[in-house]
Amino acid sequence: MDKEKEFRAQERNGYDMEKGKFHNFCDGNEVVIEEEQDPWKVSAVVVSQTPFAELDSVGKVQRVVGMTVRVILVIACLYFFICSLDFLSSAFKLLGGKKAGEVFRNNDILKNPVAGLMMGVLVTVLVQSSSTSTSIIISMVGAQILPIRSSIPIIMGANIGTSVTNTIVALGQITNKNDFRRAFAGATVHDMFNWLAVIVLLPLEIITGYLFHLSEVIIKSLPLETNKAAKKDLLKVITKPFTELIIQVDSKGITKIATNTHDVGAVKLMKSCCDKTKPEACCLDDFNSTISQYTTSMRTQFCDTMQANCFKPPMNTSTDNCLKSWVDSSNANDTFNCKAFTTNYTTTCYKPCEYAFKGLDEHIGEEGVGAILLVVALAILCICLVVIVKMLHQLLRGQLAVLIKKFINAEFPGKMAYFTGYIAILLGAGLTILVQSSSIFTSTLTPLVGMGVIEIDRMYPLTLGANIGTTTTGLLSALAQDADTIADSLQVAFCHLFFNISGILIFYPFPFFRPPIPLAKFLGNQTAKYRWFAIVYIFCMFFIFPALIFALSVPGWYVLAGVMIPIVVFCIIVAFINCLQRKRPGCLPPVLRNWHFLPEPLRSLRPIDRCFTKCKCCRQKDDDYVDGDKPAIQMDHNGHSNGKVGEDNQGYVINTHL
Repeated sequence: MDKEKEFRAQERNGYDMEKGKFHNFCDGNEVVIEEEQDPWKVSAVVVSQTPFAELDSVGKVQRVVGMTVRVILVIACLYFFICSLDFLSSAFKLLGGKKAGEVFRNNDILKNPVAGLMMGVLVTVLVQSSSTSTSIIISMVGAQILPIRSSIPIIMGANIGTSVTNTIVALGQITNKNDFRRAFAGATVHDMFNWLAVIVLLPLEIITGYLFHLSEVIIKSLPLETNKAAKKDLLKVITKPFTELIIQVDSKGITKIATNTHDVGAVKLMKSCCDKTKPEACCLDDFNSTISQYTTSMRTQFCDTMQANCFKPPMNTSTDNCLKSWVDSSNANDTFNCKAFTTNYTTTCYKPCEYAFKGLDEHIGEEGVGAILLVVALAILCICLVVIVKMLHQLLRGQLAVLIKKFINAEFPGKMAYFTGYIAILLGAGLTILVQSSSIFTSTLTPLVGMGVIEIDRMYPLTLGANIGTTTTGLLSALAQDADTIADSLQVAFCHLFFNISGILIFYPFPFFRPPIPLAKFLGNQTAKYRWFAIVYIFCMFFIFPALIFALSVPGWYVLAGVMIPIVVFCIIVAFINCLQRKRPGCLPPVLRNWHFLPEPLRSLRPIDRCFTKCKCCRQKDDDYVDGDKPAIQMDHNGHSNGKVGEDNQGYVINTHL
């Protein structure tokens, strides 16, 4: 009876039982109230394909061939997509790598933790690789140029800067409102986690130094040993044959500038020599340490052989200088100082590098090459992204789509569902270790989030796992350091690891306290309403805001505090009032129950949006209004119109059919 009364009441209010909509009439005009669908859930799958068993022989062959071709296209485009990310990183290194290295030279500024944090963000954005920036920091710590404590904020900044890549990739789905909403939210959930982790953990580290002390205790308990072979390429073994045909950039050049061992003008980032075995290593290979005592003739023969093998004629060496590099020892085997000998002479390159852009820097400079490469990289990235999305849309149809989406977003049964996310974290960490780049891993998943194959609630733990997996690059780089510097270098790498683990322990264990997800959804909704918002967000969050905070922190902490504290307090007050407006509006004075008393530019982005309407790609279409922004007629409980435009109180969007 209660259900029947409820249905009759709904019919009186205009609910159409057959169409599942509310109908009402205002002055003879029909008003249809449609309940909004949740855009964040995986879209419903309509199984429209003919079952494979019902196809004839020709149809089955066509189906198999078509799917095979599409799979090959997806794999090929994914390969070139990953290569384009490598090109993008190389382009940014050529454009800003030397400047980034110069910035790291100023140790006095980097001792300021806030300045160091923002510098880590800017440098990582410039070189498009947290692996490169963390390797530079580890090398500087190993060379005793940068203290360990000062390097920790820079590592935190590198963690933030690396998330710009998948945010840029999300722009590839800007033409579809809902896909772009999900893709941008899936990308920015990485940003939000990194920023929130820094906001909480940086002050804690400044006050207590817990990351420094924790990593120090672990380092002292480990038996450390240098392992030059620790750093291995996995995914790059596949991509290098193609990328090296186009461009080859020496990341160590940035390290040389940062560690102040070379002048900026003397460093070339575009490789010119591709010798695999350096003279020092060649010399060590030629030296036979099993001979207890070298005679004068044996020493001369060794010098002649070594010079012939390790220096391409004409060589700038002499046998006399070679003989002077011997170290006699009456109680041990003879030794030869290969490092001292080979570094004192200029060697001729055995194998010059060959690639498409070689020699172009002599005409337009390395920055010009970087600009051209940037355009090429973005073009390849966008083309591959469009093809991948279209092919996946065609592949993920029918029952296959149902199975894949259910599998990826499935939860363990019962109380074990809580641990599903932790398995996703481990999976994200493992795959990131495999590809040795969190940018590649998260950028590959971003289009799948936009398509709805992966939900943002599943993308979040995968992103957290990527943050852990990317720290292995720093650990491997530290293990390859010299014996006298490995302890400090490894301590920095452990600080990076424990920073990410600490952030996960704060922002993941409690399902009700995962703020990166709602923040990312808010950003996704804004980009769905205003396409230009995404580009403004990237520039503000990764360039303008870090540069502004860095500029304020350089004069001293008191300048930064004097400017930022009032702004932070104001933002907290506004956020608190917004929360009360949604949850408990009755607790507020009538004037504060909404922001309508403020001028429109202070409470809405519409005035800015009107400035962008001349740009077609940024223009807001009629079907792009979301979250109640579409003009609607508000009605009271009796079905009378109040003549105002806005959002009704029940969460429905009201469309009028005149």
